[in-house]
Order: sequence, then structure tokens, then C-alpha cells
Amino acid sequence: MAAGQVLFKLAATSIEQSGRAPNALAYLNIYLVSGLLLYGGLTVLWVWLLRFIPLSRAYPFVALAFVFTPLLAHFLLQEELGATYFIGLALIVLGIIVLSQQ
Repeated sequence: MAAGQVLFKLAATSIEQSGRAPNALAYLNIYLVSGLLLYGGLTVLWVWLLRFIPLSRAYPFVALAFVFTPLLAHFLLQEELGATYFIGLALIVLGIIVLSQQ
């Protein structure tokens, strides 16, 4: 999911940098298509996993996207992360640990 979000950001940036008014064809760039394909594949994987894992146990791990997406944005897109991000990251990870103990 985090990689898909980075691809969507790259898609948006490439549209913005093209200098053209966005139209339907402008949105069809390699980043957007790659992100959509990745999300499609992840959806199939998610449905397959839910055959074996209860949704109530699997869904908290979706919150890891809130951990990894900003980290990828920091390292790949040079976006800034402040101290509050790391406090929030610790709370999310702690919450996932607590929820996984059921």
C-alpha cells in the first residue's frame, strides 16, 4: 500500500510538472498505471489472506501503511518528518501489538 501511495504521488507530480491542463490522457502515466496495478494485485492478495485470517485480526495491520508511507515519502521523495511523526509511529505500532494479542 505504501509503495502504491508513492506511485500515486509521483503520478500527481508528473501531471503537475507537465504544464498542461490535466485531461484524461494526462492522468494515464506510468506511475498511475503502476500504482493501480499494484493496488489491484494487493486487493487479490488481501481477499486470499482473508480466507485464512479473521478480518478483525488482519485489519489492524492495515495501519502499518501509516508507518511505511511517510517513511517511503521521506527517503524517496525527500519529504520532511518531524518528531510528532515518530511519536505517532510508536503509538500505531504499540496499538498493533496490543490488538494482535487477542
